[in-house]
Amino acid sequence: MDEFWSHWPDVRADLAASIADGTPVSEETAQFVTERVRRLSPALTWELSEAPPSEEPSGFDGLDTASEQSLQDMLESLGSADSIDDLGIGGTAPTCALILSAGSDDEARIVAERWKRAAPDDPGWRFFAARPADPAQLSKPLTWDGHELDLSHVSVSLRVNQQLATIEAGVYHPDFMFLPDDARQGVAERVVLLALGEDDYVRWIGSVAPLAEKPLDPLPPTSLPTVVHQLSGALGSGGWVTLQGRIPLRGSVQISVRHPLHRRDFPAFTLYVHVSVGYTSTDQDKQPADPSAAALEEYTATLRDIAADNGALFAHQTAGGQRRYHFYLDPDSGVLPAFEQAARTWSESKVQVSSTLDPQWDTINQILKPIRRQLGG
Repeated sequence: MDEFWSHWPDVRADLAASIADGTPVSEETAQFVTERVRRLSPALTWELSEAPPSEEPSGFDGLDTASEQSLQDMLESLGSADSIDDLGIGGTAPTCALILSAGSDDEARIVAERWKRAAPDDPGWRFFAARPADPAQLSKPLTWDGHELDLSHVSVSLRVNQQLATIEAGVYHPDFMFLPDDARQGVAERVVLLALGEDDYVRWIGSVAPLAEKPLDPLPPTSLPTVVHQLSGALGSGGWVTLQGRIPLRGSVQISVRHPLHRRDFPAFTLYVHVSVGYTSTDQDKQPADPSAAALEEYTATLRDIAADNGALFAHQTAGGQRRYHFYLDPDSGVLPAFEQAARTWSESKVQVSSTLDPQWDTINQILKPIRRQLGG
């Protein structure tokens, strides 16, 4: 990572000029960047584009839900600012984007995520560890192997494979009849990629096929994100699910897990951390009761706050007076010591904390296997 970014000032201007002028990158610069991307991972490719609009909220977003105190703070900042620049609102949006793509290779996607996290703060650029969705391109011409197609004429057919929790997409364009098979396949895949972005493509698309005839019930390709949202909601509202059972002599067991959970959701989180604590106040099923229940909620929130953008809670199990947490962290972030220190602040019992590198997510996949079998997906 350090080698790539140490050379960024050497190529930045040439890459930006290529985007601004709409011309190819010079052969020397292209080779230079390609060599350094391949040193990161042979499976990675790179491309340039104009920066898509940022999804970050503006300074005034959320006014409808702001508290009275936050509104007062905002008014005070408005009154004390010497200029609009002091407010951190607006400013010049990035115009250039450098994108790495791992395709379906999860190992390369981890490398790309670390590359992005190590990127410098460059106001003129946005850096992507996977191709972002770009639905605006679906109404514009696309040149593919010397053929120009107007993507506004594309329609799709979508079929949800409930057993595999994936989408089978068919893509139709009236000019497909003039293209060879490999070009039709390439255009079809690019359409789905533009609609969803690379990560959702890998998460949810089971197959993509070009269609020789227009679907009987055609949909615009821009409908793909809605179908993905519906599918993820059917599998668990895109958040958490909780299952309960009973164990003889131990009372009830409760497990809460992120579901659905895909490797692409947290590509940099490869350090598994297990935290186990006991609680003293229980109900008749040996589940937490106040004050332990409230203390556990506060403790969980503290651990998640410490992990912040460098980790996530994937699951927790509660049974017989014991709560077990399953976190994954970014091992390169340096957050582990602070996380372990926070974990050991629990006062009702001895705390057990252990960690191990688990880039394949073997531990959480083993925990989730019976749950996925029951829920589907």
